[in-house]
Amino acid sequence: MDRVSFSDGIPLNIPNSLTVLRILLVPVFVGLLVYEHYDQALLTLIIAAVTDGLDGAIARMANQQTRIGAYLDPLADKLLLMSSFLTLSILHMIPVWAVIMVVSRDLILLAGTLLARVTESSIDISPTILGKGTTLVQFAYITMVVLMTTGHVELQTIQPVLAVMATLTIASGTHYLYRGIMSLNNQGP
Repeated sequence: MDRVSFSDGIPLNIPNSLTVLRILLVPVFVGLLVYEHYDQALLTLIIAAVTDGLDGAIARMANQQTRIGAYLDPLADKLLLMSSFLTLSILHMIPVWAVIMVVSRDLILLAGTLLARVTESSIDISPTILGKGTTLVQFAYITMVVLMTTGHVELQTIQPVLAVMATLTIASGTHYLYRGIMSLNNQGP
């Protein structure tokens, strides 16, 4: 496998570089929203979404999957989504309850993952189809809200997406919790 590395041994290949770019785009996106540069914020969000699709595809096709990439990719998604939801809520563009739901789900899952690590429990933390679908719909919702600020989408178009996003967020959070609890129960004392 051909890859360039940092001096401390962290692989820096194309997929990981795209993931790092997505992380670096988070404060850019938030800043553009805060300063009401909605067209540029939309472009930044689209670039972030494209890097999200490309990093995984390139990693699989070029056999460049790394352990750090497996952690960075979902971290980049969570940073972008949570920052987006929080910022758009502070700007009164999305309902506060949606932010509470999305952030609470992710914090509960993070706490469960950390608890599993601390207790040295073997829990499968790989993303599920439901979890990936939830992330996709959350990105779609954020994109539609930003499109609304540019005048390209009407509020009534966004409401059904909000309902689907809320349903999937609750369903996937419940599914991950159930999977974690079942895994712990199967390990025994």
